[in-house]
Amino acid sequence: MIFKGSRYENLDTVRATDANGRTVTALKTRVIPKTPATYQHTFIVGDRLDLIAFRFYGNAEKFWRIADANTEMDAEDLLVPGRKLLIPPDKT
Repeated sequence: MIFKGSRYENLDTVRATDANGRTVTALKTRVIPKTPATYQHTFIVGDRLDLIAFRFYGNAEKFWRIADANTEMDAEDLLVPGRKLLIPPDKT
């Protein structure tokens, strides 16, 4: 289930049938848009992307905006103390 306002809300779906005849529906791959950043935040021990998102946007669920602005494929790779995270502006 995709929630209204989710970054996945407007993605198309694909259907596939496996060898046993079971059909599954999945989201097409989400292409990460160019996400320019105007701020930097130095990650410290105890930080989390949701806490940083709340600090910058007032909404912890916008953590993915920070992940999109940085180049790692796995958001866990952003959680390194001393790492400078790019923080994009809020696109409410």
